[in-house]
Amino acid sequence: MRFVNPIPFVGDIARSKTFYSDLLGLKILNDFGSFVLFESGFAIHDGKALEQTVWKKVTETSEPYGRRNMLLYFEHDDVDAAFTKIALHVDLIHPVEQQEWGQRVFRFYDPDGHAVEIGEPQSVEQVPAAG
Repeated sequence: MRFVNPIPFVGDIARSKTFYSDLLGLKILNDFGSFVLFESGFAIHDGKALEQTVWKKVTETSEPYGRRNMLLYFEHDDVDAAFTKIALHVDLIHPVEQQEWGQRVFRFYDPDGHAVEIGEPQSVEQVPAAG
């Protein structure tokens, strides 16, 4: 067995597709209407459609799907350029900052309130060992 990735529920698939493709630059591999798969393996699913598929019912709520309890993590070769492009168009959590493990990242919320992190690429060898 191998882990693939979480699939965030989104409230407006068209808005989220535009957000991830146009603003973040992810290329769409397949667009099935209520489910969009990007070349990176990341995917989004219309929340109401997925609720019906999985639980056979749809909850009537206006709350955003993002619960601020996990990060959707992406890497970019030029974190500063990504920040410049994205920062003015999102609800920013914090600008680029260096983490205790040495990686530079910035974080923000997507249109559904999912926390998104964009960091510079880091190999396992670069992560300091716990002491």
